[in-house]
Amino acid sequence: MLTWIALAALVLFSAAAYAAGRRKALGAAGGTALTLHSLPGYYGAYFALWVAAPAALLLILVTVLGGRIEQAALRAEVPAAVAELAPSAQEVFFNDVQATVRSTRASDRVYEGQLGDAFAAKVAQAERLDGAITFGALAAAVALMLAGAAYAWPRLSPAYAARPQVERWISAIFIACSVVAILTTVGIVASLVWESWRFFQSVPVTEFLFGLTWDPQIAIRADQVASSGAFGAVPLFAGTFLIMIIAMAVAAPVGLFAAIYLSEYAGRTTRAVVKPLLEVLAGIPTVVYGFFAALTVGPLFRGFFNSIGAQLVGGPLDGVGMYLMQVQNQMALVAGAVMGIMLIPFVSSLSDDIINAVPQSLRDGSLAMGATQSETIGRVIMPAALPGIMGALLLAVSRAVGETMIVTMAAGLQAKTTLNPLDTVTTVTVQIVTLLTGDQEFDSPKTLSAFGLGLTLFLVTLLLNIIALRIVQTYREQYD
Repeated sequence: MLTWIALAALVLFSAAAYAAGRRKALGAAGGTALTLHSLPGYYGAYFALWVAAPAALLLILVTVLGGRIEQAALRAEVPAAVAELAPSAQEVFFNDVQATVRSTRASDRVYEGQLGDAFAAKVAQAERLDGAITFGALAAAVALMLAGAAYAWPRLSPAYAARPQVERWISAIFIACSVVAILTTVGIVASLVWESWRFFQSVPVTEFLFGLTWDPQIAIRADQVASSGAFGAVPLFAGTFLIMIIAMAVAAPVGLFAAIYLSEYAGRTTRAVVKPLLEVLAGIPTVVYGFFAALTVGPLFRGFFNSIGAQLVGGPLDGVGMYLMQVQNQMALVAGAVMGIMLIPFVSSLSDDIINAVPQSLRDGSLAMGATQSETIGRVIMPAALPGIMGALLLAVSRAVGETMIVTMAAGLQAKTTLNPLDTVTTVTVQIVTLLTGDQEFDSPKTLSAFGLGLTLFLVTLLLNIIALRIVQTYREQYD
């Protein structure tokens, strides 16, 4: 908490440094900016950067890494009573120590006897470490601020080229942000690969990719089935793609036709009213869509299919009628339909902007050649806008694949390998959330299977993106 207060104070100091640097440069130039090499604001920014940037970097590093440093120091010496515990119990013990220090409250667990003495000793050590790290970081940050000020202040002369220096700082900040983004992506992929590798050491890849039964349980006895068939991911991906196809069957045509109407046919007044109303759908929380699916759409669909089944019972389609009469609220069709409604603004809004970006000269040329408005849209505008529309559809597909709340509330949790939209199914993301909910031990196939699912889903979506890009490139070459 103290570190964040220091960061806020550093922002105020940097503002004061900016004003001081700007004032000094103008004062050295006799109160006019005509004799300055750069604008006065560059001198202020140069001085503020040297005062604030190194100290801010140090405080951010301490905020991010301070907990790890403290944790490593606490575990350097493990008390004898703690060393006798299982590795998972030791993890809980040290987490309770840090939670007690950082949240200034007693642990939820009660440690007595030798464990109680060890807990009290480690809490006292953690408090000392936390104070030393915090106040050491603050002292180092103040020292860096003073050093930066001492370095930059003498250079604030009218002849000093402040603008190139500030632009180098800004360029370095942009490069650092890019590196952070790249390293974050690499870290995510590396963590998925590493944990998935641990999972596939227990469960064969072939059984995971081609198994038809998903029942992630841990064997208690040697004669129980631990992995053979129990970790088959086919039902999860079947449910994921079934719901995604239903959702895109709703969102793609409705969203695309809405975009065509708004961009090519609707007047200004209609467009100004309809487009904001469509975009409101994008701001509704997914849990609200889940409630809508569970309380409204599900019973509505069930009543519809039950009524059809009642009419078919006793006739030549008696079996179909009996099945339809047993349809429940939770089904893939409900989740897919509601998810499609949620995705409509993603497709329509992006497609509308893309279609409007097509040059008006293409429309005028087509109409001048005698084409009708519908022919112009189908043969000129849509091919020109296809790459962007494909991107909008890919965004909608990614959102559909990653959706969890609607599926949990509207489609159920039962893993089935089926293409029947009236069955209850589950998806990959729902199972990942289920596997990682609560206190889990990351040394069992049951928990590690979540990383295997994540890596497989990542590779599947990457393959879909590559295929879509190839389609876009092909059509773009034909259009060009």
